[in-house]
Amino acid sequence: MRISTLIIREMEDQIVPMLQNCSNMAQLKKIHAHILKSSLSQSSFLSTKIIDMCNIKGETDYASLIFEHVIEPNVFLYNAMIQAYTHNHLYKQAVRIYRQMLTNPQGGSPVLANKFTFPFVLKACTGLAYLELGKQIHGHVCKFGTSSNSFVENSLMDMYTKCDDLSDAHRVFDGMTERDVVSWNSLISAHAKLGQMKKATAIFDSMPEKSIVSWTTLISGYFRIGCYSDALEVFHQMQLAGMKPDEISIIAVLPACAQLGALELCKWIHVYADKNGLLQKTCVCNALIETYAKSGSIDQAKQLFNGMSERDVISWSTMIGGLANHGRAREAIRLFAEMKKALVKPNSITFLSILSSCAHSGFLNEGLQYFDYMTKDYGIKPSVEHYGCMVDLLGRSGCLDQAVEFIDKMPIAPDATMWGSLLSACRTHGNIEIAIIAMEHLLELEPDDVGNYVLLSNIYAAAGKWDGVSRMRKLMRSKRMKKTPGCSLIEVNNVVQEFVAGDESNPLSDEIYRMLELLAPQLSRAGPETAILGEGCQNIARFWNQHQILTS
Repeated sequence: MRISTLIIREMEDQIVPMLQNCSNMAQLKKIHAHILKSSLSQSSFLSTKIIDMCNIKGETDYASLIFEHVIEPNVFLYNAMIQAYTHNHLYKQAVRIYRQMLTNPQGGSPVLANKFTFPFVLKACTGLAYLELGKQIHGHVCKFGTSSNSFVENSLMDMYTKCDDLSDAHRVFDGMTERDVVSWNSLISAHAKLGQMKKATAIFDSMPEKSIVSWTTLISGYFRIGCYSDALEVFHQMQLAGMKPDEISIIAVLPACAQLGALELCKWIHVYADKNGLLQKTCVCNALIETYAKSGSIDQAKQLFNGMSERDVISWSTMIGGLANHGRAREAIRLFAEMKKALVKPNSITFLSILSSCAHSGFLNEGLQYFDYMTKDYGIKPSVEHYGCMVDLLGRSGCLDQAVEFIDKMPIAPDATMWGSLLSACRTHGNIEIAIIAMEHLLELEPDDVGNYVLLSNIYAAAGKWDGVSRMRKLMRSKRMKKTPGCSLIEVNNVVQEFVAGDESNPLSDEIYRMLELLAPQLSRAGPETAILGEGCQNIARFWNQHQILTS
């Protein structure tokens, strides 16, 4: 007997509250059993609600069984299934359901896609990096008359930008009748990702309204291409525009502070985060700890770490790495022991930090022990960086033969950094034979790095092998190599100044030179504790006079 439509809707209305109050899959399956018993298994409405619940729980297999049981699914059920697959990164299955939707294997009329279908199908194309398929979907968007929907258009732009097809992304953007902030941000992000910051900035400047995402995208873009001062300037302009920094923008700008040693700005961000309750975010604390550590304020980093209410593996790894880089190996080792007591499982970054600490402090036995822990106790496969730390550790400890043997037995090819650290260790321990072996590999891996030639020349000079020194210098001249000029950074009044040898661009060079001349004799007269500094300033002044070291 056929149940009337009115009765079906009344029964559906009774079941919907049960689905809305459902909190787990066990309850959902009981409700589904009740639906089957009530002869409502073909209800696309109820099946859609069940699939939505399965999507939230990540139960796509069960959702698929529900979907396949419905003989004539409607567009809402198709959309729910496509969305469930896309949200759970099953992109091929999402595309398969979309194709099934268009062909309708049951033999009836095809189900027409709507504005809610395309964003998820396009996201699946993006996840698969199927640009050509995405273009076909774009054709369907135009065919079904949904091309003027901003949500669909933004999805198209997202697909094109993430597939690095900026020309088509611009075509979609130019054809939009209404552009929202998402549309603008999508283009800015695409150009920033490719390092095209002039274009990204031009688009940013053209925006009628800017969101915090717009500013953060620009900051991250400048950091990505190494323009750290520009990243800080954008952060400053963001505040002048009245935009309040959030946790994402803070996390974006702090690495630039770390690279420039902009400690005062880091302290300001710390105070700001504290006042605005952002220190409760573990990710913000982690970024601050890393910036303090890289800016030389390891004690402030440690103080912040000790005050954290919740620490994740990144917190522990960052603090261990900071202590390691400041030569406080014993503290790093103790902190690693505390991490294990706190039942936080170390990852590859944690072991990289602790191995680096052992290498810089010459703790050979401890380093060998931790390398053993990593592979045997935690099952972490060493990367080239881990192997590099071990070579550095063996080299610094004077075990040069063992270092070469270790490299020979490695399951992966050694990189230039590894051979470079071995070459440096050869200089410390005066081993010409192994230095030549290391240099032979460096000539293959980075033949144009002048530092390697200088280092080997110094090794020859220290051993009194002047013919070797002559060969290196002739080789450098034949390759027309020049040593990279030295530089240093200092933060003054929240502005980071860079000093570069041979740079004649700074208009304040005369004043800087006079200040150095003024400081040098005063530091020399200040006593034995500052005599070294005074001598250093005199040397700087003389070098400046000869080579015109100016600020940029």
